[in-house]
Amino acid sequence: MNTATENKQRKTENGNRLIPLGVITTVHGIRGEVKIRSFTADPEDITSYGPLTDKAGKRTFDVKVTSHTKDVLIASIKGITTREDAEKLRNIELCVPRSALPAADDDEYYYEDLVGVKVFTAEGNAYGTITALHNFGAGDLVIIRLESGADDIMPFTKATFPNINIKEGKATIELPTFIKQEE
Repeated sequence: MNTATENKQRKTENGNRLIPLGVITTVHGIRGEVKIRSFTADPEDITSYGPLTDKAGKRTFDVKVTSHTKDVLIASIKGITTREDAEKLRNIELCVPRSALPAADDDEYYYEDLVGVKVFTAEGNAYGTITALHNFGAGDLVIIRLESGADDIMPFTKATFPNINIKEGKATIELPTFIKQEE
């Protein structure tokens, strides 16, 4: 699952972490339909994991996908019947509790599960902590808060991160050659 949004820890009032599955981008037509950019592997799966909420977990949205275009889903939301009502929903992230998502396959990770993982060099030295992941279209990038307090950006590949243990909250980084030469 990929998301280009900032990977902040979102929690409901009862402490469940919320995972964004999409975002309402704009309205569609005059009857209250909206366009949704889905972050799920199969865009239409956005409604497969249970009720969708806002990122605070306070509002619930009953979403029905009515059609799709190349890049977005067209959907109706229960209770939203006018363009004006739909306009008020623009930029709302649609989330589900982390517990609603299936387990990730081997060597697959939900971005949210990687946030907070401690990063160590192959020699065992502390390197930093993963604070966010992004994909701007050319591949996944990891933002690491270094021990010095500065941020570093690395490609999220098997070569760069050969060992990740989510349960222990640790990852090993193999620094790319161009970085090793600068040190």
